[in-house]
Amino acid sequence: MTVREMQKAAYQNKVDHHFNITNVNLEFNLLYGEVAEAFDAWNKKKDSVGEELADVAIYLLGLSEILGVDLEEEIIHKMEKNRRRVYREVDGVVHKIEG
Repeated sequence: MTVREMQKAAYQNKVDHHFNITNVNLEFNLLYGEVAEAFDAWNKKKDSVGEELADVAIYLLGLSEILGVDLEEEIIHKMEKNRRRVYREVDGVVHKIEG
């Protein structure tokens, strides 16, 4: 399954279960909540960290579909951009120099 297909499936699940598909502010807040749950699972060394990260991805996929963003295309573009960036460590802190 491609990222695009996962976006559509995540969105369809929202529709099928009568979850929010119109309130973008709410979706960002729900996504934030899922990230917090994933952090909590990791911080407490729970076995559920993978499932919580999956929830983060599912919310992000659904939000991307709501916003009409091709997340796969954006990820590929951003990873290439990040690959070309130049960084330098100064006093133990990494700083972006170019890109």
